[in-house]
Amino acid sequence: MQEWCTIESDPGVFTELINAIGVQGVQVEEIYDLNDEQQIAQMQPIYGFIFLFRWTSKGEKRECLKIYDQDLFFANQVIQNACATQAIISILLNCPQIEIGEALKNYKEFAFALDPKERGNCLGAVDVIKTAHNSFARPEPFIFSSEKKKAKEGDDVFHFVSYLPFKGKVYELDGLQEGPILIGEYQDDWIVRAKEAILKRIQHYQEKETAFTLLAVNQCRKFRANQIISQSQNDITLSLKTLEFIGVDLTEEQKQQLLQLSNQQNIEQELLQETKEELLNRLNLANNRIQEAQITLTEENAKFQKYREENSRRKHNYIPFILELFKMAQRKGQLEGLLEKAQQKQQQKFQQQPKK
Repeated sequence: MQEWCTIESDPGVFTELINAIGVQGVQVEEIYDLNDEQQIAQMQPIYGFIFLFRWTSKGEKRECLKIYDQDLFFANQVIQNACATQAIISILLNCPQIEIGEALKNYKEFAFALDPKERGNCLGAVDVIKTAHNSFARPEPFIFSSEKKKAKEGDDVFHFVSYLPFKGKVYELDGLQEGPILIGEYQDDWIVRAKEAILKRIQHYQEKETAFTLLAVNQCRKFRANQIISQSQNDITLSLKTLEFIGVDLTEEQKQQLLQLSNQQNIEQELLQETKEELLNRLNLANNRIQEAQITLTEENAKFQKYREENSRRKHNYIPFILELFKMAQRKGQLEGLLEKAQQKQQQKFQQQPKK
């Protein structure tokens, strides 16, 4: 049975992983400061948080729910290295407004009647999810042993957990725990409760610990920008038709715009109650929204192109290229000198490390 690889906690990796599973209209973005309200506002709607922290063999005793809402999908992590994908899936499966796609829909329907441990086992049998996850495996051309290397105390081992809202409550879902962890109830903004829990979790660790990453699973900004453009174009069409109906002479630019956007929409009665100035203001606001959305689309397209390039480099096998460089250096008599310089740099780096 093929094992699951470790993957980077990178928004580009997670976004491509979500798309590969078959989920559309969702992306992942990194949060650098939970107190940055402007960044949080720009990401809305946020479906959940993924929190990465350094794992220790001692673990952390948490108060888990034994009895909880049966509609809340919780699965134990029984597959090694699957915690990143499982943290993502925990959010996707507990957010009804997300179109999760065929693969996740089938998995949820099949696994719903199972206990949390069997749900975790069942996840490993979903080829679409496993293939998407392992597509980020680093090329390993030299395999010296088939034995699994167990983590020892002091090794850098990281773990992912999810924070998400569900039916008026905020939960932490950690596949290594016995059950969901209730953070608390919320009225309007679930992020406030999640923020308190995450900051408290960070403070729990030693002050010298800085290896944390927080990612938001949110609606794709390109998807949202296209929605805004479509809605604004409808507003423009209705406003121009109404202005024309009440006898306002449209400019040539407005006539051309109406011709391009023209459809079978009828004039809404409420627009007939507005004055010429109000309709023109509505028109200007709609055009401004389109301009802002088009800027967002340009920025997001550039960002997604960067994701594709970075992910392509992650998956590429550079070993043949490196071996060919070694051969060329050897033919030119330069290999021995390069190796000697590399050893010297390594020794200098070792000497500069602070002594424990």
